[in-house]
Amino acid sequence: MRNKLSGFAVPYVIWMALMVVIPILIMVVYAFTTAEFEGTLENFSEMGVYASVFVRSFRLALIATLVCLLIGYPVSCWMAREGPGFQRVAMALIMLPMWMNFLLRTYSWMSILENNGLLNQLFRAVGLLDLLGVDYIPMIGTSGAVVLGMVYNYLPFMILPIYSVIVKLDHSLLEAARDLGADSARVFRRVILPLSLPGVLSGVTMVFVPSVSTFAISRLLGGGTQLMLGDLIEQQFLGGAYDPHLGAAISMVMMVIVVVCMVVMNHFGEGEEQAVML
Repeated sequence: MRNKLSGFAVPYVIWMALMVVIPILIMVVYAFTTAEFEGTLENFSEMGVYASVFVRSFRLALIATLVCLLIGYPVSCWMAREGPGFQRVAMALIMLPMWMNFLLRTYSWMSILENNGLLNQLFRAVGLLDLLGVDYIPMIGTSGAVVLGMVYNYLPFMILPIYSVIVKLDHSLLEAARDLGADSARVFRRVILPLSLPGVLSGVTMVFVPSVSTFAISRLLGGGTQLMLGDLIEQQFLGGAYDPHLGAAISMVMMVIVVVCMVVMNHFGEGEEQAVML
């Protein structure tokens, strides 16, 4: 039986080698070489010029992740408390936007946030723009627009893993906590939150990683003024500043930082789970 299972794993191992391991090795080779493929560390020293891009990318990604968590956790708890019929409808509504193309959803927000977009037209109709004495409220091309685009596109990736964990919680634990005199706030703090932490960590990972590396959202909603790591890497491979070796170095540093963040969060989650068991 074990040999048979090992045989079934061969296609997966081949796929991982072709699509994950080999590209990472190529990226490492490019990161530590020059255009003539001579060993160098200059690619990493040149990244100091783009320190502000790193800071902006991680700052906006953290803000978007926090907003998704603040919205997604209550929604997940609410869904888990309702009946199966409500849960099916809620899941369909959450998944519905994901059935449309990612770029199409982002383009729709451009038409909503632009200077003569739907929101500014609404503000003009209710007299808010006249009250403020402006022709429009600038929203497109700002950090807020980029964060809004991230939250809108990645919020389902926060809700679904948290909901899948909370809905499977053993209700006898909650009843036992209440029988022992714990109020609702303590039940949530000492039982529900620690037990739902694996879902929270999964949601944070699934939102933070694509947010910190996004380039379509920052380009379309940021108006080219909110340059992020994804845009910077794309410029090195496809833009006028063609330098794949520098782009590989930036990609490698970003990957290492993200992996370190994920390891720290997972270690924190394991510590919380052990505390609950104690």
